Amino acid sequence: MKIFHRLAAAAIVLAALAATSCTGKKFHISGTITEARDSLLYFENMSLNGAVTVDSVKLGEDGSFSFDGTAADHPEFYRLRIARQIINIAVDSTENIAVKASYPTMSGQYDVKGSEECSKIKELAVMQMSLQAQINAITQNPNVSYDSEADSIRQIVAAYKDRVKRNYIFKEPMKAYAYFALFQTVNVGGQTALIFDPRSKKEDVQVFAAVATSWDTYYPNTERGKNLHNIAIEGMKNVRIIQAEQSQTIDASKVSASGVIEIALPDNRGHIRRLTGLRGKVVLLDFHVFATKTSTARIMHLRDLYNKYHAQGLEIYQVSLDPDEHFWKESVAALPWISVHDEAGTASPAAAQYNVQSVPTYFLIDKNNVLQKRDVQIKDLDAEIKAML
Repeated sequence: MKIFHRLAAAAIVLAALAATSCTGKKFHISGTITEARDSLLYFENMSLNGAVTVDSVKLGEDGSFSFDGTAADHPEFYRLRIARQIINIAVDSTENIAVKASYPTMSGQYDVKGSEECSKIKELAVMQMSLQAQINAITQNPNVSYDSEADSIRQIVAAYKDRVKRNYIFKEPMKAYAYFALFQTVNVGGQTALIFDPRSKKEDVQVFAAVATSWDTYYPNTERGKNLHNIAIEGMKNVRIIQAEQSQTIDASKVSASGVIEIALPDNRGHIRRLTGLRGKVVLLDFHVFATKTSTARIMHLRDLYNKYHAQGLEIYQVSLDPDEHFWKESVAALPWISVHDEAGTASPAAAQYNVQSVPTYFLIDKNNVLQKRDVQIKDLDAEIKAML
């Protein structure tokens, strides 16, 4: 799969970046890196094909440096590098970022000011180095058997992924540091691999999809967002093929990719309803809480749309985040569309993966089961539905 060859190359440099659109606004990065007199400090832009040198400077006695650039219309990734020592930088709009470090330990021990994104990226970088150190300690311990080694590594990597998902990625998937976290790597047995694997692990594909959905919303039509979207879709397809081959009940050649994150929740009769099972219909995916003052008006509006377009191929898949399941069941008893309930309520994993910040929030999905738009991108819902039908 061509996309994963490109992804693997990008992972080694910790970012998958494509061409940028400029705003005309400037950013400024300056600071000092001591203990590096006469060393060449590179300022590099991280491209999809690897690092591209933007500027460089030969450091003097005090180690001071200064670089300027034109800001893109979305978060952009750069790095400061001396030999193999690297400091990763994220630039969002017109920032003034200050970095202070010492060359022998600059990758993990540096101070950065002026950017919360860069501070979070530093946290992730330090955590990643700690994870790598733990893996190295396991692999270099002669008293650890091969089976125990593999199991121990799986456990610490799983714990790392859980921490990063909860505290960085799902928390604010539209942020540069969430994107950065997707492409962190570890080295095991001389092989470099992504910590989050979008090729064969369903839960990791969902992490990529969550960030892709968010970037589609906040930074629409950017090459970076499109790349993430393609990775997620290809990963979904690959996971389905693997599952089909394992079960040997489905012809793998007939498994197709889906452009939505799967939701499989029970309706008011206890039947599991799958979002991907609605392929061939235009779907309005609606996240809703019935126990709100605006619920009645919202339901009336949805009923009008449903009555108008259902016969032409519109389906509504409504996810209730109500804490009271009994109240939800009573509320949906007379509704004609699909209504499911997530017992996790506002802590719903599905809501987090779709970056739902408030309710109601809705998305439009086309007949190919590909997510097209969310509410903030839609001015006339009626017109959008009609056009997709």
